[in-house]
Amino acid sequence: GEHRDYLDNGNNKMAIQQADKLLKKHKDLHCAKVLKAIGLQRTGKQDEAYALAQEVAALEPTDDNSLQALTILYREMHRPELVTKLYEAAVKKVPNSEEYHSHLFMAYARVGEYKKMQQAGMALYKIVPKNPYYFWSVMSLIMQSISAQDENLSKTMFLPLAERMVEKMVKEDKIEAEAEVELYYMILERLEKYKEALDVVRGKLGEKLTSELQSRENKCMAMYKKLHRWPECNALARRLLLKNSDDWQFYITYFDSVFQLIDESWTPPAEEEHSLEGEVHCSIEQAVNFIEERIAGESRSSRPLRGPFLAKLELIRRLRHRGCNDEYKLGDPEELMFQYFKKFGDKPCCFTDLKVFVDLLPPSQYTKFIQQLLDIIPLVAAAEDEVALPGDIKALQQHLCVVQLSRLLGIYHTMDKKQKLAVVRELMLRYRHGLEFGKSCLKTELQFSDYYCLLAVHLLLDLWLEGEEAAVWQCLTLLEEGLSHSPSNAQFKLLLIRIYCRLGAFEPVSELYSSLDAKHIQHDTIGYLLTRYASSLGHYAAASQSCNFALRFFHSNQKDTSEYIIQAYKYGAFEKIPEFIAFRNRLNSSLHFAQVRTERMLLDLLLENWEWAKRGLGEDISEEHRKLSLEEETLWLRIRSLTLRLVSGLPTLAHTIQPKNSEKTAENGVSSKIDTIRALLQQLEAAVDSGKKFLEQKIQYPVLGPPPTRMAGFFSNGSCQCQTSLFYLVSDIYELDTNGLGKCLGQGFSFFFSDLFNKCKGDLIEVRDGTLKTHPNLLENLVFFVETISIALWVSSYCDSVLRPFKSNLQKKKKKKKESSVAMPPVFTHFLDYVTELQTLTSNVIDHIKGLEIILTALKLEELSLKDTLLLQEEKKFTKTVQGKVQSSYHHSVQEIGELLKKRLDTIKKLKI
Repeated sequence: GEHRDYLDNGNNKMAIQQADKLLKKHKDLHCAKVLKAIGLQRTGKQDEAYALAQEVAALEPTDDNSLQALTILYREMHRPELVTKLYEAAVKKVPNSEEYHSHLFMAYARVGEYKKMQQAGMALYKIVPKNPYYFWSVMSLIMQSISAQDENLSKTMFLPLAERMVEKMVKEDKIEAEAEVELYYMILERLEKYKEALDVVRGKLGEKLTSELQSRENKCMAMYKKLHRWPECNALARRLLLKNSDDWQFYITYFDSVFQLIDESWTPPAEEEHSLEGEVHCSIEQAVNFIEERIAGESRSSRPLRGPFLAKLELIRRLRHRGCNDEYKLGDPEELMFQYFKKFGDKPCCFTDLKVFVDLLPPSQYTKFIQQLLDIIPLVAAAEDEVALPGDIKALQQHLCVVQLSRLLGIYHTMDKKQKLAVVRELMLRYRHGLEFGKSCLKTELQFSDYYCLLAVHLLLDLWLEGEEAAVWQCLTLLEEGLSHSPSNAQFKLLLIRIYCRLGAFEPVSELYSSLDAKHIQHDTIGYLLTRYASSLGHYAAASQSCNFALRFFHSNQKDTSEYIIQAYKYGAFEKIPEFIAFRNRLNSSLHFAQVRTERMLLDLLLENWEWAKRGLGEDISEEHRKLSLEEETLWLRIRSLTLRLVSGLPTLAHTIQPKNSEKTAENGVSSKIDTIRALLQQLEAAVDSGKKFLEQKIQYPVLGPPPTRMAGFFSNGSCQCQTSLFYLVSDIYELDTNGLGKCLGQGFSFFFSDLFNKCKGDLIEVRDGTLKTHPNLLENLVFFVETISIALWVSSYCDSVLRPFKSNLQKKKKKKKESSVAMPPVFTHFLDYVTELQTLTSNVIDHIKGLEIILTALKLEELSLKDTLLLQEEKKFTKTVQGKVQSSYHHSVQEIGELLKKRLDTIKKLKI
């Protein structure tokens, strides 16, 4: 017991000592051995831990303690398949143990062995005939059908078998739980037996569907829709709206079905019921009256309902669409929206409600409409010429709603620079005034007036994109100010992240990102904001960290999902299981996952973990060209992963090659390796061509749209040509034809590299007429330069490994023949010239970087006459912070890039044949 406590408290060393003490007394205490193994595993001694565990596992233990301890250990080792082996053995020895059988079932669930789960479920049911076990088995059939590659097999084998199993229970009247009915419904739905599914839900079994509100009605509705039974859809929606006239989804179904019935000129039967669900509306008059009645009923309800009013606007929209609006006198949308604002304007949802219907207003009415709304908000001005401000939170919310509508209707877009700046000033005044309503807010709550600040920032961003350089600093200033009052406002943080990255300043970003406290799937949906920029801005350590962070999420996702699935089995939440599986598959084929894996490996190579590349690399890219950005990301990922595979192919080529004109011919293994490299080179050429074609479209993503990839820079700064020709050099050296080789080394490299270097020259920050101008593209170019130099180095050391033995062979011959007439081929001097050039170039870049560092250190940003009187005193301190952050980030980048280049220079100096 004691060493267990040590383990629980994370004191692994003590746990190991305790276990050793016990083992001295009792040599064959299985459990102590396993606990010792857990301690070893947690102190990083994986191999010893594994060996110990296998000793115990080989004895096929059946005591609970050992089994549980081994399960914990195997899980920590990420070897869930070993747990199945463990319980298979235990079940053989103790065939009637309900506990071990169910552990075995769960162990299969963790590794997704659906067929074995099905068998284990039935075995359990035989020992203990409890319903859940039977249905575990049924669910496992559904899982087999979902995972079957062959659609046909699903429909003809797995699902019908599952259906028969459930039918047997239904016939014997053994259905107990809601989950069992859900499962039956799920099977029928997947078999497309909608009629049967409907009968189940409407029948006696359907009465068990009680846990979710309207679970039964929703399932009926889904089946009516699949069966195109519009009369039933309409009548059911009508009935549900009589119960709750605020339920938006049923309004939509109600309208959809009314118009379907009108188009089919359906008429109700004279004698019997209209439909299974009662009365049906099948004309526009009925629909209009129905909505008017809902609105009349609203006034009698205990709380104000938004549904009926919005339903009226929705009906007007649909009637307009059909060109038959006027005869029904439903009222003027503008007036209705005005009345809606009167009633709900102080609710944050008012804007999103009306947003959907603004297209009912003619553009010529926009300004008048906005003014009409403003006129009814109680705002008070202290003096004639001052801004009228809200006196309470209600008025503030109303005003915010109007401001959001103004932005949506494009009223700010038409303004000139001067007007926009005036609006920014007014918005910030309103923002700061609104803070007084939020004094009692918790740190985790947002300030009521945050949206004013956001909108001001968006207006400034518009100005920045129109070429107004100072605007970007003001954006950052206002956002940092906003964040100081609302430290948990995610929109402020995401905007800051995007803008700092656009300016090439990565340092402030990682802290912002971690403060977002991204949960779970968000590492995929917003994590790319981080990984896209980290290494491309020279923050190698942070990049490495953020890649690891992202990868940890993707790997743990695979583990976590199996836990969710197991919980779903235990609690009979069968409907959720296919969702979990789909979620897992989507994440595994995430583009971001593939990119992070590739960039992570390239980064590892750059940071000297050269060994790393010797493991094989898979490449799995899902080619869905949904959006341009996705297409661009995919093209770029292709280029990157081919580069990675070429680089990691180098070590497999080295040290085994005899020159062509020497006696030995290449062994099969090696010649096929060079073929691989050549094939990859061809693929790289093709990928580069596609990339160039893509970029010819000159796509301009909006500033807050998806960040563009680094592809454009990669082509324009010369890295691409440089890297490709380096890989061709490998192919040529392989052919080592002594006369020809001089050509391929001497040509062009100095030109490529000096061109690349020229693209890195210039200042990162310059001050123009009192405004800061940044050149983050120079950072990206420097980073590409380091990468390209590194590839040049790896290629050179490969050449070195080929030329060295070749040279010593020639020297031996020379000695044998004792002649001075054996001339050394020119290849060696060419190679030395090339290496010397590489060395000079790297030194020059290191000097350039030292220069950048000196300038960045010396730059006194405070002295910038922030001559735009736009900035108030309290803003100045934030501007100072912001500019300081960018400066410090650049400094950091330049330092890391410089360090890395110095390492490279040391390696180059060692390359002498």
